[in-house]
Amino acid sequence: MTATLHTPHTLGKIQLKNRIVMAPMTRSRATGNVPNALLEKYYADRANAGLIITEGASPSPNGLGYARIPGIYSEAQVQAWKRVTDAVHVKGGKIFIQLMHTGRVSHPDNMQPGTQILAPSAVGMTGEMWTDAGGMQAYPVPKAMSEAEILSTIAEYAHAAKQAIAAGFDGVELHAANGYMIDQFLNTASNLRTDAWGGNVENRIRFAVEVTKATVAAIGADRVGMRISPYGAFNDMKPDAQMDAMYERLIAELNKLGLVYIHVVDHSSMGAPEVNTTLKAKIRETFKGDYILSGGYDAARANADLDAKLGDLVAFGRPYIGNPNLAEKLQSGAELTTPDFSTFYTPGEKGYTDY
Repeated sequence: MTATLHTPHTLGKIQLKNRIVMAPMTRSRATGNVPNALLEKYYADRANAGLIITEGASPSPNGLGYARIPGIYSEAQVQAWKRVTDAVHVKGGKIFIQLMHTGRVSHPDNMQPGTQILAPSAVGMTGEMWTDAGGMQAYPVPKAMSEAEILSTIAEYAHAAKQAIAAGFDGVELHAANGYMIDQFLNTASNLRTDAWGGNVENRIRFAVEVTKATVAAIGADRVGMRISPYGAFNDMKPDAQMDAMYERLIAELNKLGLVYIHVVDHSSMGAPEVNTTLKAKIRETFKGDYILSGGYDAARANADLDAKLGDLVAFGRPYIGNPNLAEKLQSGAELTTPDFSTFYTPGEKGYTDY
């Protein structure tokens, strides 16, 4: 049978009503880093997706790099997310939480007292980031993590995964893309370490593998996916000569752990370098779990790629911002509403729950 966006699919032990994935997108509405009624409505309105992957939620107070992003480490956050997952499940949706530690992509004004900006190496980023307290500010140089801090951060991911299941999530996605903490270990632009956590391919993938092992041990492999962005340029990431070999090695290790999916981001539609097609084909061929396609899809291209078996599911990001009923629109061919970019990260309901 030919698979289309509207064909049901079994992901691990859960049944998805279609192959449409709502991609994770930072929206900065969680005032005080705790989900609220706005988030509850936002996700419930989009439960027509076969699978929702939430915006990045930090597994640690140290990972709250952006203004107003949620966490999943405290009891208050668990209870708040429980209202979100209940609202999605009532509408027949399935929902994974994305665990995103921002690492060096951070500023003290976006963080709580007593926290630290940690990264594999003390390499600052170019440019500036928004803070509610002081507007646009330069990125500070992060603290290079000690061995103890690396191990405690790995443990934070596992704890956050348990918290996610307690909050009613169907699973978690480990954010190993776009220049955040896990990707900072993978990439030679941000990882200058010469110990067991840096240098050669084996050492650079170690953090990603250890986080995955800990998360799988905490909640089971059938509830864990990972997002990666080979050749991504976001947050000062840069490709190197060993990039293909590194991702092939990472996939081999993830296969041993039985991950339920790999979510491969190709941001070439937004101006980033295109992901090497040979590498994408290699990942598709060798990864044993499901493959989520992502990057500037419309219905025609999504259905063509599903038909060609290039992936099992297709993620849609920005189209879901302006079109809460995107699944129905993709099926009927109705015109899509263009979202208002100026409200992507602003507080309040405008541009969030009013489409």
